[in-house]
Amino acid sequence: MVEAFVGTWKLVDSKNFDDYMKSLGVSFATRQVACMTKPTTIIEVHGDTIVIKTHSTFKNTEISFKLGVEFDETTADDRKVKSTVTLDGGKLVHLQKWDGQETTLVRELSDGKLILTLTHCSAVSTRTYEKQA
Repeated sequence: MVEAFVGTWKLVDSKNFDDYMKSLGVSFATRQVACMTKPTTIIEVHGDTIVIKTHSTFKNTEISFKLGVEFDETTADDRKVKSTVTLDGGKLVHLQKWDGQETTLVRELSDGKLILTLTHCSAVSTRTYEKQA
C-alpha cells in the first residue's frame, strides 16, 4: 500500500500553514520564508525502508524509516523529535513527539493528489501536492 505514495510531489495549495507553524513555536521570520516556498516531496520505498525527501529553496530534509519503528528526527524548523510512521487505513501517519508535545503529519491520496494534514494542538494545516511526471 505504501507504494501508492511513491513518486515526486509538488506543493500546489496550502491552508493554515502559518497557524500550524505558529502553534509549534516557529519564529516569525522562518514562518514568512516557509510560507513562500513550494517544496517538492520525493517518496521512495527500498525494501521495508521508506525514504521521504523534501526539497525547497528554504531547506532540504530527508528521513528514512521502517513502518512502526521509532526513529530520531531533526525537523525543518530544527526540533529534535522522536518519530513513528504507521500505515492506517491507507494513510501514512507520522507522529512526532518532543518536550511533552506531539504533532501528526497525515499523508493520504485523494483524486490523484497527495493531501498532507498537519495537526498540533488546535492548529490544523492542509497542504495539497500534485504528482510530477
